[in-house]
Amino acid sequence: MCRGKVASRLALCLALGVPVALQAQTAVEPIEIITTTEAYDPIRYEGAYIIAEAWRELGLDVTVSPTEFSTLLSKFYDQQDFAVTISGWSGRVDRLDPQFYLGTLSSDNAVMGANNPGGYSNPEYDKLFEAQSREFDQTKRQEMVHKLQEIAAPDAPLAILFHRDEVVAYNKNNFENMKAMAGEALYSEWVPMEAKPLTERKTLRYGGPQSPDNINPMLANTVWAWKWMRLYYDRLVRLTPDVEVKNWMAESVTAIDEQTIEVKLREGLTFHDGMPVTSADVKFSYDYLVNSDYGYFNSYLTALDNVEILDDLTVRFNLNAPSAPFGSITLSQISILPKHIWEKIENPMELAPGDIPTVGSGPFKFSQYTLGEFMKLDKFEDHFHADEIAIDSVEFQIFADSEGVFTAIQTGQIDVTAWRMEAGQIPLAEQNENLEVVSVPDFGYYHLTYNLRKPHFEDVAFRRALTKAIDRERIVNVLLDGRGEPGSSVIAPVNAFWHNAFTERLDYDMEAAKTELEEAGYSWSSDGKLQK
Repeated sequence: MCRGKVASRLALCLALGVPVALQAQTAVEPIEIITTTEAYDPIRYEGAYIIAEAWRELGLDVTVSPTEFSTLLSKFYDQQDFAVTISGWSGRVDRLDPQFYLGTLSSDNAVMGANNPGGYSNPEYDKLFEAQSREFDQTKRQEMVHKLQEIAAPDAPLAILFHRDEVVAYNKNNFENMKAMAGEALYSEWVPMEAKPLTERKTLRYGGPQSPDNINPMLANTVWAWKWMRLYYDRLVRLTPDVEVKNWMAESVTAIDEQTIEVKLREGLTFHDGMPVTSADVKFSYDYLVNSDYGYFNSYLTALDNVEILDDLTVRFNLNAPSAPFGSITLSQISILPKHIWEKIENPMELAPGDIPTVGSGPFKFSQYTLGEFMKLDKFEDHFHADEIAIDSVEFQIFADSEGVFTAIQTGQIDVTAWRMEAGQIPLAEQNENLEVVSVPDFGYYHLTYNLRKPHFEDVAFRRALTKAIDRERIVNVLLDGRGEPGSSVIAPVNAFWHNAFTERLDYDMEAAKTELEEAGYSWSSDGKLQK
């Protein structure tokens, strides 16, 4: 078979007397980029148009569709009804372990509602992903994690656009002891438990531009939901701002061997309705997730075989294989649900909003929620940690856009910005004598994901070319005012131990993008349209 660029291949084949089947060239189908609205996130909105402009230079017909955030999430995760979507993963503390981000490229997570909506599937990647999760030797696991990044990068299942610095502000006249966390800034589970009021008001008020996508713990897919719910749903362990495992509901966590973990609960734990928390609730919560169609925690639960009840306060987790992150990450992320409430719900993912239970056992209890406007939690006085909490309640005020949030922090309507400020807002906040501006690096990332089930996107050369046509440096320097870093891997450079700095980067190069397409058999019509 003759190979090479289209024209030279044809000429060579004719010269050699090789029969050539001339096939009609058809234009590549139009591409729709789904992104957020400008009000919700102007960076993603403007970034989409920068990318579309470059792709049009490649001869593609590209439209940008700004979409309301919850609708975007539904099309992306629940329906997988997209060609290209710009979205993001937040840098929560549990994600410093590479398991979650690597799992977003596992084929096990390519099902509806799970964390690989693009449908990337590579058997070599899947095999090594499972192997690294079973490796307890950190040096050996690091080698595997680096190799996984090397495998995925040339396939270009998505383009990591940038890692954006978290720059937020709080009112230093109202609260102190506000400790920022990498990736989470001040909207973390610890700030409400550690903040100290400086006035008579003991309500900590956050402001942000987005409601939770869902307050159903069997359906939520975003950080906006889980950052809120983890205040009123408790977990067996929590991860501190220093990423140390802190026993929480668990009095002790004991590794019997590499596949057996025993957890003993604290005595006296209660749910917000007064019912005691027992080992039956723990087993029920894990079983309920494993047996459901809810895919958000799939990568954390694949190692779990079963959960045994040993007594009223003790459970044993039996794993089907050793799991390095199970004791720290899985146990810190799965909320313990009240069995006496949820066992009566046969189809938890079909609950109407008004029917979703909100009873947990966390340090705060559910008080009020008005969709798109306001949320409130009150301190749970019977919680074992209640004496260490100085505030009485935490509120979240929801605004139409980031400008509304910024106005609220300037005027004193809120105490903390839950969402990062825009580049132009930061110097104004720094000039406000009432505000303290905090900046932390983010190990999450914004990404452009291709749907590999769609025509042409299953072609790795097509994806590589489109990725090479994305000017990430321009997006960071112009749209972020330099407050971030162009992306290359699902593991951010700031997460230095796990990040592989030597993977193929597919940097911006329009000529290289065109060459990639040409060598893969694409050509251009007389009016410059890409065809194959």
